[in-house]
Amino acid sequence: MPETHTHHERDRSAQAAADLVAELRARGLRVTPQREQVLRAVRELRHATPEQISDAAPDVDVATVYRTLELLEDLGLVRHTHLGHGAPSYRPADDDHIHVVCHSCGSVTDADPALVTALADQLADDRGFELDRSHFTVFGRCAACVASGDGEQSASGTR
Repeated sequence: MPETHTHHERDRSAQAAADLVAELRARGLRVTPQREQVLRAVRELRHATPEQISDAAPDVDVATVYRTLELLEDLGLVRHTHLGHGAPSYRPADDDHIHVVCHSCGSVTDADPALVTALADQLADDRGFELDRSHFTVFGRCAACVASGDGEQSASGTR
């Protein structure tokens, strides 16, 4: 059903644009083409660094991309997470998932946030701690790297 998926994506994109307009106007801020381009790039790329977003929105300089991402996050339209030692990765705020990152090949996959429900519940019960799932990332080795022995670590933890 590719048409349903395409139609659904258009609806989400249109809703994101409407949300941007509403949030900016509610705060007395202008709707600019640059802000619209950055949000569109985040929604299309799903996970992207500011540099990747800048590449996807070539009419917007990278400094404006950074400022716009900060504003969009303040407005609740995008979220960031750290998937390693590099720049943060941005995604649409309504894209709720946890990240699974392979140390060996660098692949990033999404996983259902319900996978950490038991952990979140236990932390809340034991410590009153509220888990921020939008920043929850699990690091390890993907199935392909495990199967190939790529990046295999010794018992001491060194390669």
